Amino acid sequence: MVRLVLLMIIIFLGIHDSMACSGYKITIGNKTFFGSNHDAWYKTPQIWFENAAKDKYGAAFTGARFDGANGYAPQSGMNAMGLVFERLSSYHPVQENFANRKTISNPTAYLKDILHTCKTVDEVKEYISKYDHSYFIEDVFIYVDKSGKYLIVEPYALTIGNEQSYVIANFCPSITPEQNANKLDRYKNGVAFIKNGTDTSLKYCTALLDTMHVCRKKIGDGTLMSSIWDLNNGTVNLYFYHDFKTTVQFNLSEELKKGDHIIAVETLFPHNLEFEKLRNFKTPKDSDLLGIFIVASAGFFLMTSIFFLIQYFRRWERKKYSYVQILMFPIGLILFYYMYVLSGPVNVFYFPAPYKHPTNVFVSLTSYIPFLLLMLIIPFSMVNFSLIKQRSWSLLATWLFTVNNLIYIILIGLFVYWRFYNIIS
Repeated sequence: MVRLVLLMIIIFLGIHDSMACSGYKITIGNKTFFGSNHDAWYKTPQIWFENAAKDKYGAAFTGARFDGANGYAPQSGMNAMGLVFERLSSYHPVQENFANRKTISNPTAYLKDILHTCKTVDEVKEYISKYDHSYFIEDVFIYVDKSGKYLIVEPYALTIGNEQSYVIANFCPSITPEQNANKLDRYKNGVAFIKNGTDTSLKYCTALLDTMHVCRKKIGDGTLMSSIWDLNNGTVNLYFYHDFKTTVQFNLSEELKKGDHIIAVETLFPHNLEFEKLRNFKTPKDSDLLGIFIVASAGFFLMTSIFFLIQYFRRWERKKYSYVQILMFPIGLILFYYMYVLSGPVNVFYFPAPYKHPTNVFVSLTSYIPFLLLMLIIPFSMVNFSLIKQRSWSLLATWLFTVNNLIYIILIGLFVYWRFYNIIS
């Protein structure tokens, strides 16, 4: 039992949240622009500038996920030669890994080194071909150079294109039919916008990013930061938290002359009330206390469900409220799975309740578990009071049942805070 619980905790802590993003590239004449929306629940968006060793290229990067000693993981960036990239979450079925290729052991260093080393998408393709890039099974990348050529990097494919305009979102183009891609509003909106004509003015590029941004109704979360990269002039225009009225521009060559440095994007812009809502909204993903509580609760539910099942069948003589013991087995397993959902890759906290998963019906059904607890808490509390008063169960069984009820009460409070009972929102 202890080993099972420890394994469950390790699995929970190893799960990373997948983030949505979108991007586009436009080439007209000798001008190429790349726009990027970084849609994420991180609260520390950054832009940083890194010089490189001799015969390599300095680069600017944006990102928000801290990767320990590696610094922040790059989400997008551009080097001094006008090579730009963006990383987007996606799905691809697992296939056989590439044989006889280098292993990617440090993904953050690997992604930075590509910009520090390459100046065209052809060089990027050659560089990546040496590695087992199926390591990024949940990502798709796009690289664009000054000429307007672009490289799509999927887990098992490298594809170069040269269309005048191109829109990308969270899917692998080689395996995704257009009708499925159009189910993503940010992609569909971008494609529709470009069909009405293109130009390379900052006004147009900003409007295109705006039409592809995300702002969810619950707390106004969505696009954390946006960037427009001018590949020929070496500049980047930043936008913060889907507010496209204000922008800050950086010149890459000028920033690199200042040496390596990093800037918190939030400090560059006026106070943003919607971002404050995100910052103050706590979930198991950004609160260590809540994360530990949810994981510990999962382990406790699993352990007690098995305990009460054994308790029920080990005694032929049924004691008072024995039916509650047998009920605790399925309830414990259901809550164990729900704790996995709350700690897992789906951020149910930011979406209207009841949450509906696009592909997993079981995750969708868990949205009704908060109502199950709400119905159980009063009768279970009455049983609990009676058990303590009459001592019908063993001390251990009574204690475990009491702790279960206390956890239920805390969870109900959290469900109210996360608006899981607001079925109209």
